[in-house]
Amino acid sequence: MDLKPIKTEIDYQQALREIESLFAVESHTPEWERLDILTTLVEIYEQQHYPIEPPSPIEAILYHLESRNK
Repeated sequence: MDLKPIKTEIDYQQALREIESLFAVESHTPEWERLDILTTLVEIYEQQHYPIEPPSPIEAILYHLESRNK
């Protein structure tokens, strides 16, 4: 896959597959640079197409209490 903006769901899925194949690369290599760029592109695509809304204050408090078993 050429490095290019991720514009479609197909591009997104291809990028995810390539990221998975690059997980074990050593840092500061060309493959590591490719992984870094791909993850940045995927992050941007996900922010645009799958935004995660922040929780309401009440939801945040409840989560905090539940995570501490209170």
